[in-house]
Amino acid sequence: MTRAMKIAFLSLSVFLWGIQASTVAAAADERDRGRAEPRQEARAPGRSGPRPEGRAFDGRGQVLDSRYNHGRYYPPRGTVLRSLPDGYRPYYRGGSRYYFSGGIWYAPRGPEFVVVSPPPGLVISTLPPYYSTVWIGGVPYYYADDVYYSWQPGQNAYAVVDPPDNADAPSPPPPPPDSAQADLIIYPKNGQTTEQQAADRFECHSWAKGQTGFDPTQPGGGVSGNPDASRSNYNRAMSACLQGRGYQVN
Repeated sequence: MTRAMKIAFLSLSVFLWGIQASTVAAAADERDRGRAEPRQEARAPGRSGPRPEGRAFDGRGQVLDSRYNHGRYYPPRGTVLRSLPDGYRPYYRGGSRYYFSGGIWYAPRGPEFVVVSPPPGLVISTLPPYYSTVWIGGVPYYYADDVYYSWQPGQNAYAVVDPPDNADAPSPPPPPPDSAQADLIIYPKNGQTTEQQAADRFECHSWAKGQTGFDPTQPGGGVSGNPDASRSNYNRAMSACLQGRGYQVN
C-alpha cells in the first residue's frame, strides 16, 4: 500500500469515527431530556387539550377560577379521567347521567369520564364545598368553577342556572328587612361572610314564608285570622332553618 493510500484510509477512518460519536452523543442527550421532562399526561390527573392563553395553572394542570375572588383551581373542561374521584354523587338530567365531586362535574364517555358543564335545571341538595356567594339584581347566586347555582324554595334545594344578566356587575347584599327579624337575634357561628349571612337570611325567610304563609314584610303578615300565631310559626321555621346553616338564634 502506497503512502498516499495509507493517508486516505486513515482520514476516512477518522471521519467515520466522528459521525458515530456524534450519533451516540445525540442519543444520550435525548435520553437525558426524556428523564428531565416527563410527558404532560404523566403530570396531569387526566388528559386535557391545549391550555387557554392568559390563565393561571397549578402544577397539576388545573386552571385558576378567580372570578368574584373565588380563588380555586379546577381541571379544564374536556379533561378526561380514567376513574371518578372518591365521594362522587350521581345525578340525572334529561335522560343523561352526570357525576359531581368537589365542585366538579363529570359525564361518562365510553369507559372514561370527561369534565363538563352541568345543564341548567339540574337540582342538587348541597352546594359545592367551596363556593362564592354573589348578589346580582337583589338575588343571591352561588358560584364555583364557572357554574351558577340558585336557591329553589319550592324544592328546598339548589339548581344549576344560566349565568344571570349583569353577571359582571354584582351588587352589595341588601340589608334584611327589620320587621322580618325583629324577634330574632342571629349570630354566625362559622364565620360566615356578610354576603353569606344575607343570603342565608334571604333563603330562610323565603322557606319559612312558604312553610307558614306568613310574610313579616307585609301588613299583618299577609294572612287572615290570628297573625300572632302565624308569626310564631314563622319564627320557629326561620330559627330551624338558620340553625341548620350554622347560626345561633335567640
